[in-house]
Amino acid sequence: MSSTSTTGAARAMTDPAAEAAIHAACRVLSLPTVRDQAAPIADASAKQRLSHKAFLAEVLTAECDERDARRRIRRVNEAKFPRTKHLADFDPTRLPDLPPPTLAHLAGGAWIDAGEPLVLLGDSGTGKTHLLIALGTAAAEQGRRVRYVTTATLVNELVEAADDKQLSRVIGRYARLDLLCLDELGYLTLDPRGAELLFQIITAREERASIACASNAPFSEWGATFTDPRLAAAVVDRLTFNAHIIQTGTTSYRLHTTRKKGKPTNH
Repeated sequence: MSSTSTTGAARAMTDPAAEAAIHAACRVLSLPTVRDQAAPIADASAKQRLSHKAFLAEVLTAECDERDARRRIRRVNEAKFPRTKHLADFDPTRLPDLPPPTLAHLAGGAWIDAGEPLVLLGDSGTGKTHLLIALGTAAAEQGRRVRYVTTATLVNELVEAADDKQLSRVIGRYARLDLLCLDELGYLTLDPRGAELLFQIITAREERASIACASNAPFSEWGATFTDPRLAAAVVDRLTFNAHIIQTGTTSYRLHTTRKKGKPTNH
C-alpha cells in the first residue's frame, strides 16, 4: 500500500487557500506576527527574489522580534515603576565624582547577574530615584525580573503577609526576582517587627540576587531606621558587600533641571 503522507512534499495551493492555511496554523501555534506579516513579507521576498528558506527565516525572525518586544514591555509593566525614567534623560555631569563609564557599565546589568548590590546615597532631589528607576528599567528591558517598591510599602506588605500566614510565599516571590529596587530606605523609622521582616528579604537575596536601594541617610544614620544597632549593622554589611555605591550629593537635581528648562521656581 502506498503512503498518502505529504510530509516533506509541497502541495499545490492557491494563494487564498495558502493564506487561510497560514491563518489557521498560526492560531493553533500562537504565531500572531507570522499571521499578520506572512503576506507582506512574502510579497517583499518575491520582489527581492529571496529563496523559500530566506522567506521562512524572515517571518520567523519577525515573530521572535515581536515576542521580544512584548516581553520587554511586560517586564517593565511587572516592575511597577511609579513613573517612566531612562538613563538617557539623566545628566551625569551633575555627579562630578561619578566616573563617566559607571552608568553605562551598570546599565549593562553584569552586576545583577553577579548578584551585587547597588546603593544610591544622597539628599532628596539629587537624582537617586531617577537612577534607581532608570537602571531598573534597563534591567527589565533586557528580560530580567524586576520589582520597584518603597521601603514602607514593602514592610507593610510583609507585615500583612505575616498576619495572614503567607510570609514564606511573599519572601519567596521577592527572592526570585533578578533585581529588587528598594526606594526611600531611611526615610521612616521602622518598628522592630517591620525591620526584622525587611531583614529577611535582604538576607534571602544576599550574594545571590541584587538589591538596588536609594537612601537619603548615610550608613552611619541607618540605626535610626532599624533602631536595633546590631540589625542596622547587619543590613549595612549585606548591602555594601561587593556593592556599587553612588553618592548623588546634596545639590538638588530636580531644581537644577527645572532652572535649566527656564521654569520659574518658588523661593
